Amino acid sequence: MPTHTYAKPSTVELKQKLTPIQFEVTQNDATEPPFRNDFWDNHAAGIYVDVATGEPLFSSLDKFESGTGWPSFTRSIEPGHVVSKSDGALGMSRTEVRSSGGDSHLGHVFDDGPPPTGLRYCINSASLRFVPVDRLSAEGYGGYLSRFIAGTAAPIPGSTANACAKPKPGERPGCEATLDTALLEGGGAKAAASLRDVAGVLDVVPDPMNRVAAIQVVFDPKQIAYADLLAKWVSLGGKGGEVVSPPSVGH
Repeated sequence: MPTHTYAKPSTVELKQKLTPIQFEVTQNDATEPPFRNDFWDNHAAGIYVDVATGEPLFSSLDKFESGTGWPSFTRSIEPGHVVSKSDGALGMSRTEVRSSGGDSHLGHVFDDGPPPTGLRYCINSASLRFVPVDRLSAEGYGGYLSRFIAGTAAPIPGSTANACAKPKPGERPGCEATLDTALLEGGGAKAAASLRDVAGVLDVVPDPMNRVAAIQVVFDPKQIAYADLLAKWVSLGGKGGEVVSPPSVGH
């Protein structure tokens, strides 16, 4: 594979290049909400690269359905691109994974994955950019194309029964999202645009369920409490809302 060096951009460059949620995840070790991210159910063929530097990290050939709501892989795309470090946050002993070149926070790795590795790399979509097979050569990743053409690596079978997706009674899941999601109703385009400038609001998108006059907001509850977010929304002309709670899962 190419020996390209993927250097970390400056903080100023990263803030210009990344969305607020991408910056919060990769640079401040946040964890996005499960099931409400770009790639947890992406089944297209291609590779996943560091959103900050473009460093190749994972392949769709090693992606599997973990049931956790985050993209899950049995291995990195090749040795040296994903590095591990001890993480004692949340009162648990876990293994964090980061990109080698850009030092972006990616997620965690657990030993409850399917064969052949028995590993589960549970990764934030916000730390990744997906490059489909038909774009590999054009974007400088042509060295990986033969894996898909020759089928040298078979896709990993789906798995929905790993221990972290469904922890034993009394046990905590491997990780907990540090960011939250709210569904806000009423208001309009102008109100939604104003909400993007509120500290702690990281993403504002139309409601994926296509409900009328509703938006989905990803926010950091350490920076803005839901009650304050709702009060701000009402002051902008919104009508109400609710926190959207995902199923109990592990990351």
